[in-house]
Order: sequence, then C-alpha cells, then structure tokens
Amino acid sequence: MKTILHVIDTTGPGGAETVFIDLVSNLSRNKYRPVVVIRGKGWVHDTLCESGVDPVVMDAKGSFNWRYLSRLVSLIRREKVDLVHSHLLGSNVYGSIAGMIARKPVVATFHGSVDIAEQERLKGLKFSAINAGASTIVTVSASLRNDILDRTSLRAGKIRVIYNGIKTADYLNPRSDRLRREYGWPSEDIIIGSLGNLRPSKAYDVLVQAANLLKDSPREYRFLIAGQGKSGLYDELLQLRNELGLQDSVHFPGFVDRPAEFLSGLDMYLLSSRSEGFSIATIQAMAAGLPVVATRSGGPEEIITHGENGWLVEPGNPHAIADALEMLAADNVLCRSLSMAGKAHVTKTFGMETMLSAYEDIYEELIRE
Repeated sequence: MKTILHVIDTTGPGGAETVFIDLVSNLSRNKYRPVVVIRGKGWVHDTLCESGVDPVVMDAKGSFNWRYLSRLVSLIRREKVDLVHSHLLGSNVYGSIAGMIARKPVVATFHGSVDIAEQERLKGLKFSAINAGASTIVTVSASLRNDILDRTSLRAGKIRVIYNGIKTADYLNPRSDRLRREYGWPSEDIIIGSLGNLRPSKAYDVLVQAANLLKDSPREYRFLIAGQGKSGLYDELLQLRNELGLQDSVHFPGFVDRPAEFLSGLDMYLLSSRSEGFSIATIQAMAAGLPVVATRSGGPEEIITHGENGWLVEPGNPHAIADALEMLAADNVLCRSLSMAGKAHVTKTFGMETMLSAYEDIYEELIRE
C-alpha cells in the first residue's frame, strides 16, 4: 500500500475543494493510504471528518511560512509518504518545495485561472518552484492548460489534462417541487438555478441583468443563485437586484450542501461565468437531467457541444443569456433533447471512476520511477 499526502490551501466549499475531498474519499483504500493536510477548520474539515478521514490541520499564514514548510517535510518523512498531491497555487508551491526536500514525487493540480492572476505576488518565483519540484502538473481542462502555458513559465511537457468527475448516480433524483413550495411559486413559473460561490469570475451581475431583461416576459422567471461569497460582492449584487426591482425574481439562498437536491427543483441551469477552469456544477446539472445554458468561458466548451447537449452563449452578454433562456422555455422538445443528451454525455465522460483512474495512472507511474 502506498501513502499519498493530499494538501489544499482553502477551507470553504467550492469546486476545487469538492474534487479534493472526492479524491481523498474515493481512491482505493486497498492501494492508497491518505494523509490529509488542510489549513484550518471549516467545510473541508467537517466534510472530511464525516467521510471518516481525520485531517491534519497546519496553519500557513503569511506570504511564505517556513515553519509550515518544515512541518510538511517532517510529516512526509514521519508518515513515509510515497507521493504528494497538492491543489491550488499556494499548496502547489509548498508541496513542490517539500517534495524536493524530501525527495518525493509531486502532482500539482490547478483548478482555474485565479491561480495565475497577473497581480499574484512573486508569481515568477512561485511558478519556478513548481517547475522544479512538481513531477506532473494537472489542469482540469485543456483551455486552462493553454492559459497556464500562455501566462506562466510552467513546462508543457509536465502538464496533463484530467477532467473532474462526479458520482453521476447521485444526481438521478426525481423532480421535486420543494423549491416551489418553499418560495410560494406556482407550477408555471420557470425556476433557473446557478451553483457556485459569489466571486467576480462567476459574473452574477450579468445574470441579474439578464433577469431584468426577462422581467416583462409573459412567462415568470425565478432565479436562485446558491453559493457563499464575500460580503462586499454580495452587498453589491443585492444592491443591483434591488435597484432593478427584482426582489421577487432573484434570490440568494446561500451555500447548498446537497446540490443534487437543489438541482432536482430547477427547470433550467445557468452558468454565467466570465472564466471557468472546468465547472463541476455544470456537469452536476447535466447529470441531473437539466437543460443547461452556459457561457463560453473556458471549461464549459469542453463539456458542452452547442445545440447537442447544452446551449453556449458569449460571456458578459446579458442579452444573449436572456434570449437563450427564453428560447428554451418556449421549446419543450429542444429542452428534452438537450437534457437527455447532456445526461448521457456526462455519465460516459465525466464519471468519478474516469477521474480516479486517470490520477491513479499518474500515481503509479511516478511511484515506479
């Protein structure tokens, strides 16, 4: 049995965190013993504990924490770790350096363009460390791989693309009227949902503007934006919603810890992002049998074939989003066709076993070397 050290530098819910937990929880325990390091208490910690994993909490405050690095190296040696798997920029830097010191292979996974922001402090040094210490670099989409190659010094030969996966069977829930009952919406209203933390890249301001364009439609459209976020951005979105008089149409229910249950109450799913490394929520919605409208924001173009298993629009364009939603609302045949094709595509291409197998192949290759 091989020991894998899993490291991530965030504590709250999100797509990267979900993939991190899925890997820790679902990799074969007959082949791999997980040792997990996280930065603090929170959703990741609690979810890991619920799945029977007891994570090691190491605080890593500061621009570079030598004490954290030293503790990470000591843990690798004490637990006889065979391979380090890190996620997101901060952990990829620490994991790569710790792997060099402890002479262990490192897999560094990037989940989105936020990790390569131009304003990132000491960006050149950080990516030099990853170049030197990471044996394999994983991106969750080909578009993210290309973006990273364009904007960083990471070597192309080290990068592999592994799409995120989900347990598709978890999303085969029957349709539910729970949300209609909770909000008091009649059966003819069209409920459109979005899943994802409140961040600028999600472009929820564009979503609210699209909702405003549909305000005078003969159909009643209801929007639910489910996710956590910084209070400043949340306040801005609330202000925009209120200025447009959409208090009855646009709601922010907060973080949803049962996405399958939430999705079962929707009529359509909308991804309004400006930038997406992949989009776990999009494949969750497709697995749940929802017609999906998504922006051409990177990852979604590798998930959706336009007009076949979903509908793609240009990012930052509320008119395009509103037109797509109104068109689908008026065409039940197209909605049903997109839903069925989307579910079949996700089941075949983005299942959990496909993702796990791809990572296991890398683990085995690096550990043999």
